[in-house]
Amino acid sequence: MQVLSRPPSGWPALVLNADFRPLSYYPLSLWPWQDVIKAVFLDRVDVVSTYDQVVHSPSFEMQLPSVVSLKQYVTQDRPPAFTRFNLFLRDAFACQYCRAAEDLTFDHVIPRSRGGRTTWENIVTACARCNLTKGGRTPREAGMHPRRPPHRPSAFELQQHGRRFPPHHLHESWLDYLYWDIELEA
Repeated sequence: MQVLSRPPSGWPALVLNADFRPLSYYPLSLWPWQDVIKAVFLDRVDVVSTYDQVVHSPSFEMQLPSVVSLKQYVTQDRPPAFTRFNLFLRDAFACQYCRAAEDLTFDHVIPRSRGGRTTWENIVTACARCNLTKGGRTPREAGMHPRRPPHRPSAFELQQHGRRFPPHHLHESWLDYLYWDIELEA
């Protein structure tokens, strides 16, 4: 990971909840500068840090925010949506049978042909090879058992998993609000 002293492309702002924690680690909660300016004018955010870049209209001038915090706290305890991305994040982007990280799909632990449903509790991340090998068989029949039993993750669990995948670059003004083991690069 690289820490940038110059702003990232597009001048995005890190968005923090009212408690000064990022709304999301993975993907990192970033808003385009246009959305941030709108939120500032609508009085929905406080500007915490700015870039040196200035935007202006005929009657107004403002430094672009690099970090903003929401004025109203957004509760993060609602159950996460069942999506392919959240499933992969729950399983740390690794096949639950062989730990491969490429060509990921999802697998019904109890096959649909055997009455298995598409739920958090019956789906795991699988590479295409393992998914094809297991086919329409149960884990017992195939001799393939997931490394971790499938379960409905909490929003907190997904946030914790997301912290394992830092972005390729961060702006230096964001560092005080992000909690990864960061190796600074010159």
